[in-house]
Amino acid sequence: MKLQHILLASLLAGALPGFAATEQAKSSTAVLFQSFHWHSANGAFYGDLQSKAADLKDLGITHVWFPPPSDAGSPEGYLPRQLNKLDSSYGSEGALTSAISVLKAQGIESVADIVINHRIGSTDWGDFTNPTWDCRAVVKEDEWTGKCGNKDSGDGFDAARDIDHSQAFVQIDIKSWLGTRLKGVGFTGIRFDYAKGYAPRYAGGYHDAMRPNFCVGEVWTDLDFNAVDAHRQGLLKYVEGTGGKCGVFDFTTKGLLNQALRYNEYGRLRDSAGKPAGGIGRNAQKMVTFVDNHDTGPSESCGVGQNHWPVPCDKVIQGYAYVLTHPGIPSVYAPHVYQWRLRDAIKALILLRNEQSITSTSEVAIQRAESGLYAAIVDNKVAVKIGPADWSPGAGWTLRTSGNQYAVWTKGKLAECTTVPVSFSIANAATLAGQNLYVVGNQTILGDWTPAQGFKLSSQGGDNNATWHGTVELPPATLVQYKYVKWDGSTASWESQQASASGNREVSTPACGSSAVPSADNFRF
Repeated sequence: MKLQHILLASLLAGALPGFAATEQAKSSTAVLFQSFHWHSANGAFYGDLQSKAADLKDLGITHVWFPPPSDAGSPEGYLPRQLNKLDSSYGSEGALTSAISVLKAQGIESVADIVINHRIGSTDWGDFTNPTWDCRAVVKEDEWTGKCGNKDSGDGFDAARDIDHSQAFVQIDIKSWLGTRLKGVGFTGIRFDYAKGYAPRYAGGYHDAMRPNFCVGEVWTDLDFNAVDAHRQGLLKYVEGTGGKCGVFDFTTKGLLNQALRYNEYGRLRDSAGKPAGGIGRNAQKMVTFVDNHDTGPSESCGVGQNHWPVPCDKVIQGYAYVLTHPGIPSVYAPHVYQWRLRDAIKALILLRNEQSITSTSEVAIQRAESGLYAAIVDNKVAVKIGPADWSPGAGWTLRTSGNQYAVWTKGKLAECTTVPVSFSIANAATLAGQNLYVVGNQTILGDWTPAQGFKLSSQGGDNNATWHGTVELPPATLVQYKYVKWDGSTASWESQQASASGNREVSTPACGSSAVPSADNFRF
Protein backbone atom coordinates (compact mmCIF):
# COMPACT_ATOMS: atom_id res chain seq x y z
CA MET A 1 0.00 0.00 0.00
CA LYS A 2 1.33 3.44 -0.87
CA LEU A 3 2.28 5.80 1.97
CA GLN A 4 -0.47 8.29 1.10
CA HIS A 5 -3.04 5.48 1.21
CA ILE A 6 -1.82 4.41 4.64
CA LEU A 7 -2.09 7.97 5.92
CA LEU A 8 -5.57 8.37 4.46
CA ALA A 9 -6.70 5.10 6.02
CA SER A 10 -5.40 6.25 9.38
CA LEU A 11 -7.23 9.55 9.14
CA LEU A 12 -10.48 7.88 8.17
CA ALA A 13 -10.15 5.39 11.02
CA GLY A 14 -9.73 8.22 13.50
CA ALA A 15 -12.95 9.79 12.24
CA LEU A 16 -15.06 6.67 12.67
CA PRO A 17 -17.06 6.08 15.90
CA GLY A 18 -15.31 2.77 16.49
CA PHE A 19 -11.97 4.53 16.77
CA ALA A 20 -12.95 7.26 19.22
CA ALA A 21 -9.90 8.29 21.25
CA THR A 22 -9.88 7.51 24.95
CA GLU A 23 -7.31 7.91 27.71
CA GLN A 24 -6.77 4.17 27.28
CA ALA A 25 -5.52 4.77 23.72
CA LYS A 26 -2.52 6.94 24.62
CA SER A 27 0.22 7.58 27.14
CA SER A 28 -2.23 9.05 29.61
CA THR A 29 -1.64 11.47 32.46
CA ALA A 30 -5.20 10.97 33.75
CA VAL A 31 -5.99 10.45 37.43
CA LEU A 32 -9.44 8.98 38.12
CA PHE A 33 -11.36 9.84 41.30
CA GLN A 34 -14.06 7.48 42.58
CA SER A 35 -16.39 10.04 44.11
CA PHE A 36 -18.60 7.71 46.18
CA HIS A 37 -18.59 4.83 48.64
CA TRP A 38 -21.21 2.25 49.60
CA HIS A 39 -23.13 4.65 51.86
CA SER A 40 -23.03 7.79 49.69
CA ALA A 41 -26.66 7.71 48.50
CA ASN A 42 -28.05 10.39 50.83
CA GLY A 43 -30.07 12.47 48.36
CA ALA A 44 -27.58 15.34 48.56
CA PHE A 45 -24.57 13.58 47.06
CA TYR A 46 -24.41 15.57 43.81
CA GLY A 47 -24.45 18.92 45.61
CA ASP A 48 -21.68 17.81 47.94
CA LEU A 49 -19.58 16.60 45.01
CA GLN A 50 -20.17 19.88 43.18
CA SER A 51 -18.87 21.79 46.21
CA LYS A 52 -15.60 19.84 45.98
CA ALA A 53 -14.92 20.65 42.31
CA ALA A 54 -12.21 23.25 42.94
CA ASP A 55 -10.63 21.08 45.61
CA LEU A 56 -10.51 18.11 43.23
CA LYS A 57 -8.77 20.23 40.63
CA ASP A 58 -6.24 21.27 43.28
CA LEU A 59 -5.77 17.61 44.16
CA GLY A 60 -4.81 16.86 40.54
CA ILE A 61 -7.91 14.92 39.47
CA THR A 62 -8.76 14.78 35.76
CA HIS A 63 -11.76 12.39 35.72
CA VAL A 64 -14.48 11.80 38.30
CA TRP A 65 -16.28 8.45 38.45
CA PHE A 66 -19.93 8.99 39.40
CA PRO A 67 -22.22 6.36 40.95
CA PRO A 68 -24.93 4.77 38.75
CA PRO A 69 -27.08 7.70 37.58
CA SER A 70 -30.40 5.97 36.85
CA ASP A 71 -33.44 5.14 38.93
CA ALA A 72 -32.84 1.86 40.77
CA GLY A 73 -34.38 -0.58 43.21
CA SER A 74 -31.46 -0.18 45.62
CA PRO A 75 -30.11 3.09 47.03
CA GLU A 76 -26.60 2.30 45.78
CA GLY A 77 -27.88 2.16 42.20
CA TYR A 78 -26.69 -1.32 41.24
CA LEU A 79 -30.19 -2.73 40.65
CA PRO A 80 -31.19 -0.44 37.76
CA ARG A 81 -34.88 -0.05 37.02
CA GLN A 82 -35.72 2.85 34.65
CA LEU A 83 -32.54 3.63 32.74
CA ASN A 84 -33.78 6.89 31.24
CA LYS A 85 -34.93 8.30 34.55
CA LEU A 86 -31.97 10.16 36.05
CA ASP A 87 -33.49 10.96 39.43
CA SER A 88 -31.90 8.60 41.95
CA SER A 89 -31.03 8.19 45.60
CA TYR A 90 -27.99 10.35 44.94
CA GLY A 91 -30.06 13.37 43.87
CA SER A 92 -32.13 14.83 41.06
CA GLU A 93 -31.27 14.98 37.39
CA GLY A 94 -30.89 18.75 37.75
CA ALA A 95 -28.37 18.34 40.58
CA LEU A 96 -26.51 15.72 38.54
CA THR A 97 -26.29 17.98 35.50
CA SER A 98 -25.13 20.89 37.64
CA ALA A 99 -22.38 18.85 39.31
CA ILE A 100 -21.08 17.63 35.94
CA SER A 101 -21.12 21.19 34.60
CA VAL A 102 -19.21 22.63 37.56
CA LEU A 103 -16.60 19.88 37.32
CA LYS A 104 -16.28 20.55 33.59
CA ALA A 105 -15.61 24.21 34.35
CA GLN A 106 -12.65 23.03 36.44
CA GLY A 107 -11.35 20.95 33.53
CA ILE A 108 -12.57 17.66 35.03
CA GLU A 109 -14.39 15.02 32.96
CA SER A 110 -17.27 12.91 34.34
CA VAL A 111 -17.42 9.12 34.06
CA ALA A 112 -20.78 7.32 34.40
CA ASP A 113 -21.13 3.97 36.15
CA ILE A 114 -22.89 1.86 33.52
CA VAL A 115 -24.88 -1.07 35.01
CA ILE A 116 -26.24 -3.03 32.05
CA ASN A 117 -25.50 -6.66 32.87
CA HIS A 118 -28.78 -6.89 34.77
CA ARG A 119 -31.98 -4.99 35.47
CA ILE A 120 -35.13 -5.26 37.62
CA GLY A 121 -38.75 -4.73 36.63
CA SER A 122 -40.76 -1.69 37.67
CA THR A 123 -43.26 -3.70 39.76
CA ASP A 124 -42.45 -7.34 39.03
CA TRP A 125 -39.62 -9.64 37.94
CA GLY A 126 -39.49 -8.54 34.33
CA ASP A 127 -41.89 -5.68 33.56
CA PHE A 128 -39.21 -3.36 32.21
CA THR A 129 -40.22 0.24 31.48
CA ASN A 130 -38.41 3.36 30.25
CA PRO A 131 -37.19 1.73 28.05
CA THR A 132 -39.78 -1.02 27.71
CA TRP A 133 -38.47 -4.53 27.05
CA ASP A 134 -40.26 -7.87 26.89
CA CYS A 135 -39.21 -11.33 28.04
CA ARG A 136 -36.72 -11.67 25.18
CA ALA A 137 -34.48 -9.23 27.05
CA VAL A 138 -33.82 -11.87 29.75
CA VAL A 139 -31.34 -14.67 29.07
CA LYS A 140 -32.51 -18.28 29.15
CA GLU A 141 -30.38 -19.15 32.22
CA ASP A 142 -32.05 -16.52 34.43
CA GLU A 143 -34.04 -17.48 37.57
CA TRP A 144 -37.21 -15.80 36.26
CA THR A 145 -39.68 -18.34 34.90
CA GLY A 146 -40.89 -15.87 32.27
CA LYS A 147 -37.56 -15.38 30.50
CA CYS A 148 -37.46 -16.12 26.76
CA GLY A 149 -34.14 -14.76 25.56
CA ASN A 150 -31.01 -16.37 24.18
CA LYS A 151 -28.05 -17.91 25.97
CA ASP A 152 -26.09 -15.65 28.34
CA SER A 153 -22.76 -14.50 26.91
CA GLY A 154 -21.15 -14.09 30.33
CA ASP A 155 -21.46 -14.83 34.04
CA GLY A 156 -24.83 -14.76 35.78
CA PHE A 157 -26.05 -12.37 38.47
CA ASP A 158 -28.69 -13.70 40.88
CA ALA A 159 -30.03 -10.45 42.35
CA ALA A 160 -31.68 -9.20 39.12
CA ARG A 161 -32.62 -10.28 35.62
CA ASP A 162 -29.62 -11.02 33.39
CA ILE A 163 -29.98 -9.05 30.18
CA ASP A 164 -29.64 -10.61 26.73
CA HIS A 165 -27.36 -8.26 24.82
CA SER A 166 -27.75 -10.24 21.61
CA GLN A 167 -31.20 -8.69 21.15
CA ALA A 168 -31.17 -5.80 18.68
CA PHE A 169 -33.79 -3.80 20.61
CA VAL A 170 -31.71 -4.06 23.81
CA GLN A 171 -28.64 -2.77 22.02
CA ILE A 172 -30.56 0.08 20.38
CA ASP A 173 -32.02 1.28 23.68
CA ILE A 174 -28.75 1.05 25.60
CA LYS A 175 -26.91 2.90 22.84
CA SER A 176 -29.57 5.62 22.88
CA TRP A 177 -29.32 5.88 26.67
CA LEU A 178 -25.53 6.23 26.48
CA GLY A 179 -25.17 8.33 23.36
CA THR A 180 -28.13 10.64 23.90
CA ARG A 181 -29.42 10.56 27.48
CA LEU A 182 -26.18 10.33 29.47
CA LYS A 183 -24.07 12.24 27.00
CA GLY A 184 -26.80 14.87 27.02
CA VAL A 185 -26.31 15.62 30.73
CA GLY A 186 -22.57 15.90 30.25
CA PHE A 187 -21.05 12.48 30.85
CA THR A 188 -17.96 11.86 28.72
CA GLY A 189 -16.70 8.58 30.18
CA ILE A 190 -17.85 5.01 30.85
CA ARG A 191 -17.19 2.58 33.68
CA PHE A 192 -18.80 -0.77 32.84
CA ASP A 193 -20.05 -2.51 36.00
CA TYR A 194 -19.89 -6.32 36.24
CA ALA A 195 -18.30 -6.42 32.81
CA LYS A 196 -17.69 -10.16 33.05
CA GLY A 197 -21.46 -10.68 32.79
CA TYR A 198 -21.69 -10.17 29.01
CA ALA A 199 -19.34 -10.56 26.06
CA PRO A 200 -16.85 -7.67 25.79
CA ARG A 201 -17.77 -7.14 22.12
CA TYR A 202 -21.01 -5.57 23.34
CA ALA A 203 -19.04 -3.12 25.49
CA GLY A 204 -17.10 -2.21 22.37
CA GLY A 205 -20.33 -1.46 20.52
CA TYR A 206 -21.73 0.60 23.40
CA HIS A 207 -18.47 2.51 23.52
CA ASP A 208 -18.97 3.46 19.88
CA ALA A 209 -22.45 4.83 20.61
CA MET A 210 -21.10 7.31 23.18
CA ARG A 211 -17.55 7.87 21.89
CA PRO A 212 -16.23 8.50 25.42
CA ASN A 213 -12.87 9.94 26.37
CA PHE A 214 -12.51 7.33 29.13
CA CYS A 215 -13.62 3.70 29.07
CA VAL A 216 -12.92 1.00 31.67
CA GLY A 217 -14.54 -2.32 32.55
CA GLU A 218 -14.84 -4.07 35.90
CA VAL A 219 -13.70 -7.67 35.44
CA TRP A 220 -13.36 -8.98 38.99
CA THR A 221 -12.62 -12.70 39.13
CA ASP A 222 -11.03 -14.96 41.75
CA LEU A 223 -7.26 -14.61 41.96
CA ASP A 224 -5.23 -17.75 42.46
CA PHE A 225 -1.84 -16.58 43.74
CA ASN A 226 -0.33 -19.69 42.18
CA ALA A 227 -1.68 -18.73 38.74
CA VAL A 228 -1.29 -14.96 38.62
CA ASP A 229 -0.46 -14.85 34.93
CA ALA A 230 -3.74 -16.55 34.04
CA HIS A 231 -5.58 -13.89 36.02
CA ARG A 232 -3.99 -10.96 34.26
CA GLN A 233 -4.45 -12.74 30.94
CA GLY A 234 -8.17 -12.62 31.67
CA LEU A 235 -7.93 -8.83 31.95
CA LEU A 236 -6.15 -8.62 28.61
CA LYS A 237 -8.76 -10.89 27.02
CA TYR A 238 -11.48 -8.41 28.02
CA VAL A 239 -9.56 -5.49 26.51
CA GLU A 240 -9.03 -7.43 23.29
CA GLY A 241 -12.72 -8.39 23.24
CA THR A 242 -13.73 -4.72 23.19
CA GLY A 243 -11.53 -4.20 20.15
CA GLY A 244 -8.98 -2.46 22.35
CA LYS A 245 -11.39 0.43 22.87
CA CYS A 246 -11.79 0.02 26.64
CA GLY A 247 -9.36 -0.51 29.45
CA VAL A 248 -9.91 -2.64 32.54
CA PHE A 249 -9.44 -2.30 36.28
CA ASP A 250 -6.21 -4.00 37.28
CA PHE A 251 -7.61 -6.46 39.81
CA THR A 252 -4.43 -8.52 39.52
CA THR A 253 -2.34 -5.66 40.89
CA LYS A 254 -5.02 -5.01 43.50
CA GLY A 255 -4.84 -8.58 44.79
CA LEU A 256 -1.05 -8.61 44.80
CA LEU A 257 -0.97 -5.36 46.77
CA ASN A 258 -3.39 -6.86 49.29
CA GLN A 259 -1.09 -9.83 49.76
CA ALA A 260 2.11 -7.78 49.86
CA LEU A 261 0.80 -5.24 52.35
CA ARG A 262 -0.96 -7.73 54.62
CA TYR A 263 1.76 -10.37 54.81
CA ASN A 264 4.94 -8.46 53.85
CA GLU A 265 5.12 -10.55 50.68
CA TYR A 266 6.45 -7.76 48.49
CA GLY A 267 8.15 -10.29 46.24
CA ARG A 268 4.74 -10.95 44.69
CA LEU A 269 4.93 -7.56 42.96
CA ARG A 270 7.61 -8.78 40.52
CA ASP A 271 6.98 -11.47 37.90
CA SER A 272 9.46 -14.02 36.54
CA ALA A 273 10.50 -11.60 33.78
CA GLY A 274 11.35 -8.90 36.32
CA LYS A 275 8.32 -6.76 35.47
CA PRO A 276 5.35 -5.71 37.63
CA ALA A 277 3.33 -8.86 38.26
CA GLY A 278 -0.08 -7.25 37.76
CA GLY A 279 -1.81 -6.19 34.58
CA ILE A 280 0.50 -3.18 34.33
CA GLY A 281 3.34 -5.58 33.65
CA ARG A 282 1.64 -6.79 30.47
CA ASN A 283 -0.26 -3.80 29.01
CA ALA A 284 -0.16 -0.85 31.40
CA GLN A 285 -1.77 1.52 28.91
CA LYS A 286 -5.07 -0.37 29.27
CA MET A 287 -4.97 -0.76 33.06
CA VAL A 288 -6.71 1.36 35.70
CA THR A 289 -5.02 0.75 39.05
CA PHE A 290 -6.56 1.29 42.47
CA VAL A 291 -6.03 0.66 46.18
CA ASP A 292 -9.67 0.07 47.15
CA ASN A 293 -13.15 0.87 45.85
CA HIS A 294 -16.76 0.82 47.07
CA ASP A 295 -16.87 -3.00 46.90
CA THR A 296 -13.39 -4.10 47.93
CA GLY A 297 -12.77 -1.77 50.83
CA PRO A 298 -14.24 0.12 53.75
CA SER A 299 -16.25 3.29 53.34
CA GLU A 300 -16.30 6.10 55.89
CA SER A 301 -13.84 4.41 58.23
CA CYS A 302 -11.95 1.17 58.72
CA GLY A 303 -14.34 -1.78 59.01
CA VAL A 304 -17.38 0.13 57.73
CA GLY A 305 -18.82 -0.76 54.32
CA GLN A 306 -18.50 -3.67 51.94
CA ASN A 307 -14.97 -4.81 52.88
CA HIS A 308 -14.95 -7.68 50.39
CA TRP A 309 -11.21 -7.50 49.56
CA PRO A 310 -9.56 -4.61 51.42
CA VAL A 311 -6.00 -3.41 51.75
CA PRO A 312 -5.07 -3.33 55.47
CA CYS A 313 -6.33 -0.02 56.83
CA ASP A 314 -2.93 1.01 58.17
CA LYS A 315 -1.23 0.31 54.82
CA VAL A 316 -3.51 2.31 52.51
CA ILE A 317 -1.00 5.08 51.82
CA GLN A 318 1.63 2.48 50.89
CA GLY A 319 -0.80 1.31 48.22
CA TYR A 320 -1.07 4.85 46.87
CA ALA A 321 2.70 5.23 46.88
CA TYR A 322 2.74 2.25 44.51
CA VAL A 323 -0.13 3.07 42.13
CA LEU A 324 0.61 6.80 41.91
CA THR A 325 4.24 6.25 40.93
CA HIS A 326 3.65 3.36 38.54
CA PRO A 327 2.20 3.08 35.02
CA GLY A 328 -1.47 2.52 34.35
CA ILE A 329 -4.13 5.13 35.09
CA PRO A 330 -4.37 5.43 38.89
CA SER A 331 -7.69 5.77 40.70
CA VAL A 332 -8.17 7.57 44.02
CA TYR A 333 -11.01 6.59 46.38
CA ALA A 334 -13.04 9.46 47.90
CA PRO A 335 -13.18 8.23 51.52
CA HIS A 336 -9.38 8.03 51.64
CA VAL A 337 -9.25 11.71 50.73
CA TYR A 338 -12.07 13.16 52.79
CA GLN A 339 -12.99 10.75 55.59
CA TRP A 340 -9.61 9.11 56.21
CA ARG A 341 -7.71 12.45 56.13
CA LEU A 342 -5.13 11.21 53.61
CA ARG A 343 -5.67 14.08 51.19
CA ASP A 344 -2.34 15.77 51.62
CA ALA A 345 -0.26 12.61 51.44
CA ILE A 346 -2.16 11.59 48.28
CA LYS A 347 -1.82 15.07 46.81
CA ALA A 348 1.94 15.03 47.33
CA LEU A 349 2.14 11.79 45.33
CA ILE A 350 -0.10 13.09 42.53
CA LEU A 351 1.93 16.30 42.30
CA LEU A 352 5.12 14.27 41.93
CA ARG A 353 3.49 12.08 39.29
CA ASN A 354 2.54 15.15 37.28
CA GLU A 355 5.80 17.00 37.89
CA GLN A 356 7.83 14.03 36.66
CA SER A 357 5.46 13.26 33.77
CA ILE A 358 4.74 9.70 34.84
CA THR A 359 2.14 8.27 32.45
CA SER A 360 0.14 5.12 31.88
CA THR A 361 2.99 3.75 29.76
CA SER A 362 5.98 4.64 31.96
CA GLU A 363 8.81 2.11 32.31
CA VAL A 364 9.46 0.34 35.62
CA ALA A 365 12.85 -1.02 36.68
CA ILE A 366 12.26 -3.08 39.82
CA GLN A 367 15.28 -2.91 42.13
CA ARG A 368 14.13 -5.12 45.00
CA ALA A 369 11.05 -7.28 45.58
CA GLU A 370 11.29 -9.48 48.65
CA SER A 371 9.95 -10.00 52.15
CA GLY A 372 9.42 -6.55 53.68
CA LEU A 373 10.57 -4.49 50.71
CA TYR A 374 9.59 -3.38 47.23
CA ALA A 375 11.71 -0.77 45.46
CA ALA A 376 11.59 0.45 41.87
CA ILE A 377 12.80 3.24 39.61
CA VAL A 378 10.25 4.59 37.14
CA ASP A 379 11.35 6.24 33.89
CA ASN A 380 14.81 6.62 35.44
CA LYS A 381 13.62 9.70 37.33
CA VAL A 382 11.33 8.58 40.19
CA ALA A 383 12.37 6.06 42.84
CA VAL A 384 9.87 4.52 45.25
CA LYS A 385 10.07 2.07 48.10
CA ILE A 386 7.30 0.50 50.18
CA GLY A 387 7.54 -1.89 53.09
CA PRO A 388 9.21 -1.89 56.53
CA ALA A 389 12.76 -2.57 55.30
CA ASP A 390 15.19 0.26 54.59
CA TRP A 391 16.24 1.14 51.04
CA SER A 392 17.62 4.16 49.22
CA PRO A 393 18.35 4.80 45.53
CA GLY A 394 21.73 6.21 46.56
CA ALA A 395 23.58 9.38 45.62
CA GLY A 396 22.07 11.80 43.16
CA TRP A 397 18.49 11.45 44.40
CA THR A 398 16.36 13.79 46.53
CA LEU A 399 13.73 12.55 48.97
CA ARG A 400 10.47 14.26 48.06
CA THR A 401 7.76 12.69 50.19
CA SER A 402 7.61 9.89 52.74
CA GLY A 403 5.53 8.40 55.51
CA ASN A 404 4.87 5.16 57.32
CA GLN A 405 6.78 2.50 55.36
CA TYR A 406 6.99 4.40 52.07
CA ALA A 407 9.28 6.96 50.44
CA VAL A 408 9.59 8.59 47.02
CA TRP A 409 12.67 10.28 45.52
CA THR A 410 13.33 12.21 42.35
CA LYS A 411 16.59 12.35 40.47
CA GLY A 412 18.97 15.26 40.99
CA LYS A 413 18.99 18.18 43.37
CA LEU A 414 16.15 20.65 43.72
CA ALA A 415 16.62 24.34 43.19
CA GLU A 416 16.79 26.43 46.34
CA CYS A 417 13.43 27.74 47.48
CA THR A 418 12.13 30.46 49.77
CA THR A 419 8.87 28.70 50.70
CA VAL A 420 7.37 25.23 51.00
CA PRO A 421 3.69 24.23 50.91
CA VAL A 422 2.10 23.41 54.25
CA SER A 423 -1.46 22.10 54.38
CA PHE A 424 -3.89 22.68 57.23
CA SER A 425 -7.01 20.58 57.75
CA ILE A 426 -9.48 20.60 60.61
CA ALA A 427 -12.82 18.85 61.06
CA ASN A 428 -15.75 19.58 63.38
CA ALA A 429 -14.84 23.21 64.03
CA ALA A 430 -18.51 23.98 64.91
CA THR A 431 -18.56 27.24 62.98
CA LEU A 432 -21.69 29.37 63.11
CA ALA A 433 -23.43 31.23 60.29
CA GLY A 434 -21.18 34.07 59.10
CA GLN A 435 -18.03 32.60 60.62
CA ASN A 436 -15.01 31.45 58.66
CA LEU A 437 -12.01 29.54 59.92
CA TYR A 438 -8.52 31.05 59.85
CA VAL A 439 -5.00 29.89 60.67
CA VAL A 440 -3.36 32.64 62.70
CA GLY A 441 0.27 32.48 63.76
CA ASN A 442 3.77 33.89 63.95
CA GLN A 443 4.29 34.33 60.19
CA THR A 444 3.26 37.30 58.06
CA ILE A 445 1.06 35.17 55.82
CA LEU A 446 -0.61 33.84 59.00
CA GLY A 447 -1.37 37.38 60.13
CA ASP A 448 1.38 37.76 62.77
CA TRP A 449 -1.26 36.76 65.35
CA THR A 450 -3.85 39.17 63.91
CA PRO A 451 -7.05 37.25 62.97
CA ALA A 452 -8.20 39.73 60.33
CA GLN A 453 -4.94 39.17 58.45
CA GLY A 454 -4.70 35.40 59.00
CA PHE A 455 -4.89 32.63 56.40
CA LYS A 456 -8.50 31.80 55.51
CA LEU A 457 -9.37 28.11 55.02
CA SER A 458 -11.97 26.73 52.62
CA SER A 459 -14.95 24.71 53.80
CA GLN A 460 -15.41 21.22 52.30
CA GLY A 461 -19.12 20.83 52.97
CA GLY A 462 -22.14 22.83 53.96
CA ASP A 463 -22.76 22.12 57.65
CA ASN A 464 -21.15 23.69 60.70
CA ASN A 465 -19.05 20.58 61.31
CA ALA A 466 -17.56 20.51 57.82
CA THR A 467 -13.86 19.99 57.23
CA TRP A 468 -11.85 23.17 56.60
CA HIS A 469 -8.74 22.93 54.48
CA GLY A 470 -6.07 25.06 52.88
CA THR A 471 -2.46 25.06 51.73
CA VAL A 472 -0.16 27.99 52.37
CA GLU A 473 3.47 28.74 51.46
CA LEU A 474 5.72 29.08 54.54
CA PRO A 475 9.50 29.44 55.03
CA PRO A 476 11.38 26.12 54.79
CA ALA A 477 12.95 24.42 57.82
CA THR A 478 11.20 26.75 60.26
CA LEU A 479 9.29 26.13 63.51
CA VAL A 480 5.90 27.76 63.00
CA GLN A 481 3.43 28.45 65.81
CA TYR A 482 -0.26 28.91 65.08
CA LYS A 483 -3.85 28.50 66.27
CA TYR A 484 -7.22 28.08 64.61
CA VAL A 485 -9.54 31.07 64.91
CA LYS A 486 -13.21 31.53 64.02
CA TRP A 487 -13.66 35.03 62.61
CA ASP A 488 -16.86 36.75 61.44
CA GLY A 489 -15.25 40.02 60.36
CA SER A 490 -15.40 41.67 63.75
CA THR A 491 -15.16 39.05 66.51
CA ALA A 492 -12.48 36.39 66.91
CA SER A 493 -13.02 33.08 68.73
CA TRP A 494 -9.66 31.48 69.51
CA GLU A 495 -9.12 27.82 70.24
CA SER A 496 -7.91 26.88 73.71
CA GLN A 497 -4.31 26.57 74.89
CA GLN A 498 -2.44 23.57 73.52
CA ALA A 499 -0.20 21.08 75.31
CA SER A 500 3.01 22.57 73.90
CA ALA A 501 5.34 24.76 75.97
CA SER A 502 4.16 27.83 74.03
CA GLY A 503 0.48 26.94 74.34
CA ASN A 504 0.20 27.09 70.54
CA ARG A 505 0.08 24.47 67.83
CA GLU A 506 3.51 23.98 66.28
CA VAL A 507 4.83 22.54 63.03
CA SER A 508 8.39 22.29 61.76
CA THR A 509 8.23 23.05 58.05
CA PRO A 510 10.32 20.75 55.86
CA ALA A 511 13.25 21.54 53.66
CA CYS A 512 12.77 22.50 50.03
CA GLY A 513 11.04 19.96 47.85
CA SER A 514 8.66 18.51 50.41
CA SER A 515 5.50 19.41 52.31
CA ALA A 516 4.12 19.16 55.82
CA VAL A 517 0.69 18.34 57.19
CA PRO A 518 -0.13 19.47 60.73
CA SER A 519 -2.37 17.10 62.67
CA ALA A 520 -5.54 19.01 63.47
CA ASP A 521 -8.45 16.72 62.72
CA ASN A 522 -11.61 16.03 64.72
CA PHE A 523 -11.24 19.12 66.84
CA ARG A 524 -13.88 21.35 68.41
CA PHE A 525 -13.57 24.78 69.98
